[in-house]
Formats: sequence, C-alpha cells, structure tokens
Amino acid sequence: MSFSHKPVLLEQTIGSLDIKTDGIYLDGTAGGGGHSAEILKRLGNGRLICIDQDPDAIRTLHEKFDGYENVTIVQSNFSEIRSILLELDIPSLDGVLLDIGVSSHQLDTAERGFSYHNDAPLDMRMSQSGVTAAELVNNLQFSELLHILSVYGEEKFAKNIARAIERERKIKRIETTLELAEIVKSAYPPAKRHDKHPARKTFQALRIAVNGELDRLSKGLDEAFESLKPGGRLSVITFHSLEDRMVKQRMAKWCEGCTCPKDFPVCVCGNKPKAELVFRKPVEVDETELEENPRSRSAKLRCCKKI
Repeated sequence: MSFSHKPVLLEQTIGSLDIKTDGIYLDGTAGGGGHSAEILKRLGNGRLICIDQDPDAIRTLHEKFDGYENVTIVQSNFSEIRSILLELDIPSLDGVLLDIGVSSHQLDTAERGFSYHNDAPLDMRMSQSGVTAAELVNNLQFSELLHILSVYGEEKFAKNIARAIERERKIKRIETTLELAEIVKSAYPPAKRHDKHPARKTFQALRIAVNGELDRLSKGLDEAFESLKPGGRLSVITFHSLEDRMVKQRMAKWCEGCTCPKDFPVCVCGNKPKAELVFRKPVEVDETELEENPRSRSAKLRCCKKI
C-alpha cells in the first residue's frame, strides 16, 4: 500500500525554511514525501535528507526519490539527528522540518491500529516494532494507565476509563481497537458521549506512550537546533497542545537573552539569545485548506532562526 499523506501548511512551511539552492535540508518526518518533494524542487546543487521511522514511509520515499543523487533516505527517528549526520559526515544544516504526529496513512490503514473507527489489532506502533498499545492496556498498573490518560491524553475522565479497562481485562484480554473504544465509551458520562468521540483522547494518549513521542520530541528539538548553521531555520508543525506547548517553550528558551533583574545597570549574567522567532504567533490553516483537509484543523506551524 502506498504511503499517502496530504502535507499540511505546505506553502507556509516551505516558505518558513527560506530554502537556498545550495543548502542542506533535513525532513525529519518525511512520511509520503509531500514536504520533501517541495524542498527538493527548490534545491539546485543542495542536498536533502529524508528521515522516517515507518517502514511503509521508507518504501514510498525510495519509490519517489531513488532517482535523485542529492537525496538521502534514512529509516530512523528524528530524535537521532546528530548521530545520523555524523554517519553521513554532514557537520551542519541550513534547515530542519519536523511534522509531528500520526499520518493520514497510519490512521487510514486499519490494521495499524491507530483508529477507533475500524476494528483492528490494538497496535499503534509507528516504527512497527516494540511494545504495542494492547500490551500497555493489558499489562500496566492502574496508576500507570491513569498517568498516561491524564497527562498524554489530558483526559478529564481518566480515572473512570482506567478503572473500566482494569475491570474488563480481568474478564478478557483487550485485543482490538473497537473493544477498547467501547470500554472507553462505557466509562464516559452518558451526557458527554456525543460531543466528540469518547475514545479520541485515550487513543492519543496510548499512541504517545507507545511511541515515546514527547521524549523523542524533546530530544529531537534540541538535536535539530544544535545541528543548524547560524541563520539556519527549524520549522515544526504540531497537532495537539502538548506538542505545541513544548515547541513554544523550547523556542522561547532559545530566544531568551539577558535574565538579569531590570534594575541592574549592566548585564552580569552573560546570557545571549541563540535564536529569533520567524513568526511571533503560530501559523494556522485557513478556511480553504480546512475544507480540503479537515484533519489539518489543529495544525500549528512554529519557526525559529538560529543566530
């Protein structure tokens, strides 16, 4: 199956990278190659590194770009940027793009187990290796489940859901997406079951836990920024508040200068900003894109330039 993924905020993202024809750029979440293809169009004798952890994406990227000598495809996670660049003997980059979150292909391929709309094994592994969502749901302690649902899902009814999971798995192992979705629905107050799908936040939380997404995002942001040349840009697209908050705070930290009290006559801390924001506020999708791609609704693009 071809890895299809409609690139979100395409023009705005490519514009934010300020691509130089002879630059070196890295797409850390290349997926179906939508953003990568647009970067490549703007490169002359420059170079593009495409990274993705999903084997389906890697196959698609090879189909698209194997004819280009200036494209390198690597199956890995973007949190390993520094080691990847070291192996490729690339000292620094002109730009990095990170499009965080689950892809349309992963959601639409039922057997991958990301969606609560289709019945499939409870999997959710982006890399197709490691611990599955089913293993977490059936083996974690109540307190661990509660933590995942509360923190990663920001789920108001996390305690009810964790108790329902604990109760049901004593009767029968929870194996499929629809089994879990029904358990979550039963744990929701009846009046709240029709606002949005009750399982939405639970599935988000488990996906983040299965793939270690927040830890990898934190490490990946630092590695990406460290890899930039002066003047290089880091553009990040996020889809939920946990990711966006982390990106916003990390970029704000890099942009922070003197931290001395305002009444000090001269700076004694010696802190200087390492970056400047390209956009003061995140760029969001317009009505046209939203109509064409409803999944882009929560997308936010942030970008900073290394000083």
